[in-house]
Amino acid sequence: MEWSSVLVRLALAIPILISGVGKVFAVGPKAMGISNFAGFLANLGVPLPTAVAWGVGLVELFGGLLLLVGLLVRVVGGLVAVVMFAATVLVHLPNGYPASDGGVELTLTLCLVALVVVLLGPGAFSLERALFDGELLASSSKHSMQAD
Repeated sequence: MEWSSVLVRLALAIPILISGVGKVFAVGPKAMGISNFAGFLANLGVPLPTAVAWGVGLVELFGGLLLLVGLLVRVVGGLVAVVMFAATVLVHLPNGYPASDGGVELTLTLCLVALVVVLLGPGAFSLERALFDGELLASSSKHSMQAD
């Protein structure tokens, strides 16, 4: 069971990281860049589109990296779930289901996988396990409870 959470974490980390690299650095298979993404968000009527574009881009970029190495996994999973839910509702829902038509297929799947990551945690092969002998947030709450 511990290793299955690692595989789920990596299944989320890879597409999220690639998307973040495309948004922040405008390179790779999803090269959009912040200014183009902000323009896209502005066309959707999203308030403060440049700030939102940076927020989403940085969540995807650093979130993808943190998921890859297994650090702050539950927090990042929650942030990614929020971003993917917003993308599903604001962008993809009007296009139906198939990803090939710009539908919800991919973003909905990534949202649900992110929620699974939140529930499962980092798994056996993670920096959280290596550095903190468990989960970072769980170990800090254990220490504070032991101090009481």
